[in-house]
Amino acid sequence: MTTKKFNWGILGPGRIAHEFAKGLQVIDDANLYAVASSKIERAQEFADQYGGAKIYNSYEALVNDPEVDGVYIATPHRFHFENAMLCLNVGKPVLCEKPLTVNAAETRELIKASREKKIFLMEALWTRFLPIYSVIRGWLDEKAIGDISLMVGTFGFNAPKEKDDRWQNPELAGGTLLDMGIYPIAVSQWVMRSQPKSFVAMAQIGKTGVDELTTFSLKYENNVISQSHSSFLSNHVNDFLIYGSKGQIRIHPHFWGTTKATLTVNDQELTVSRPLRAGGFEYQTEEAMRCIRAGLLESPGMSHADTLANMELMDSIRAEIGLKYPFEP
Repeated sequence: MTTKKFNWGILGPGRIAHEFAKGLQVIDDANLYAVASSKIERAQEFADQYGGAKIYNSYEALVNDPEVDGVYIATPHRFHFENAMLCLNVGKPVLCEKPLTVNAAETRELIKASREKKIFLMEALWTRFLPIYSVIRGWLDEKAIGDISLMVGTFGFNAPKEKDDRWQNPELAGGTLLDMGIYPIAVSQWVMRSQPKSFVAMAQIGKTGVDELTTFSLKYENNVISQSHSSFLSNHVNDFLIYGSKGQIRIHPHFWGTTKATLTVNDQELTVSRPLRAGGFEYQTEEAMRCIRAGLLESPGMSHADTLANMELMDSIRAEIGLKYPFEP
C-alpha cells in the first residue's frame, strides 16, 4: 500500500523556512504543497526555488485549503501565537518554530486549544531529533560518565546591529534568550528529564531594549547545575559539555545542529559522527508527520509539558533580568 504524500504548507517564507523546505526534499512521502506570504512575490520566489508549490497572499487562504495536511510556522515569534491559533481553529496540525510563543500564557492557550480541538501541536525544537542525540542518550542511559554534576553550554555570535533587524527589535520579541538561550535550556531539560528547581540569571540589555547577553545557571535535583549563556556580542565556542563522576560528553559545535559528540572516560576518547540527510530539519518533520498520522496531539520527543516548562522558565528569567516586551500585558 502506498502512503499518500503529506502536504505541508508554510507560513512565512523567510530564512528558516528554507531549512525546512530543504529537509522536505529528502523525505519521500512529504511534499511542499503551499506557501503563504503577504508579499506574493516573496512566496512566488520561494515556491519556484522548491519545485513550484502553490502560493497564497494570506495565511487564512492557505490554512483553509483542504489539501494542506499540516502547517509549518516560520514567522517571527511575536506572531507564532496568532498564526498557530489560526491553524488550530480550522483543524490544521501545527509544527511551529521555536519558541512556540513569546510567553507561557500564550503557550497555555495553544495547548488548551490543541487538546480541546484534538489537533496536533508541536514546537519545532529540531535539536532533540538529530541522530547524534540518540547516541548521546545511549551514553547517558548507561551512565557512561557516571553521576552528572555540571553542564556548560554556549551560544554566541557577533550579530548585526541594525535597529530594524528582528534580533534587535523588541516589537518582534528580539533578544538572545528566546532565540538562542532556549537551546541550552532545552538540552539541559532533555539530559535531566526534569525541570530545574531554581535558577539565577544576569543580562546586558542593549540600546533597543532587548537582551544582547544573557547568562543563567539552572539547579536541578541532586545539585546538578547547568550554566549557559546566549550572546550577540561575540563569537563563542558554541559547544555543550556534560560532566560526570567518571568522564564527560562533549556535544560539538554548533551543539544545536551538530553531527558529532565525544565521550571521554579514563582519558580515552570516543568521537561519534552521525551525518545529516539534509540540513537537520528533516528529522523533526518526520516526527511531526508520524505523530499526526498516528492521531497524536503531541510528540513524546518534544511534549507540550516540556514546551510549557521551557516557556515558564524563560518568563522567569526575563522577569529576573527586567525584559518585558512592549506588546505584552
